[in-house]
Amino acid sequence: ETLGDRHRDTLSSISSMGRLLMDMGQLEEARPLLEEAMHARKETLGDRHPDTLTSINNMGYLLKDMGKLEEARPLYEEDLQASRETLGDRHPDTLGSINNMGTLLQNMGQLEEARPLLEEALQAQKGTSALISNLGLLLMDMGQLEEA
Repeated sequence: ETLGDRHRDTLSSISSMGRLLMDMGQLEEARPLLEEAMHARKETLGDRHPDTLTSINNMGYLLKDMGKLEEARPLYEEDLQASRETLGDRHPDTLGSINNMGTLLQNMGQLEEARPLLEEALQAQKGTSALISNLGLLLMDMGQLEEA
C-alpha cells in the first residue's frame, strides 16, 4: 500500500531520517529532509499541530548546530509561541521550547534575554539537572559566579 508523499506516516519517516542524519553529524544531508517535513506538516496538519511544532523545533535545532543562529531564532520563536498557545506554559514540550530558546539566546550572547527563559524553565521543572546546569552556565557567562 502506498501512503503518498503527504501522509502523516510518510512525513514522520522523513522527519526521523532527518533527525538520524543530524544525530550522525550529517547536517547538510539532514537539512532538506527536515525542511521538507516541516513545510509539508505545516501544509497538511497546520501551524499548531504537535507534529508541526516538532518539525519547526527540529529545523531550528539543526540550524543552531550548523552555527546559523540568526536563522534558527525565528523558528525557535515560532515554536515557543505556538507551544505556549496550544499546549500551555507548563507542558513538557513547551518547557523544552523555552529551554531551547534560552540556550540559543545564550549562544548568541544575548544573556539578559536568555536568563528569564532559563529561570522560567527551571522553576517549572525544579530539580531537573540539565536545566540547572544551563542556568548555571548562563550565570557564569554573565560573570555572576556567586549566583551560579
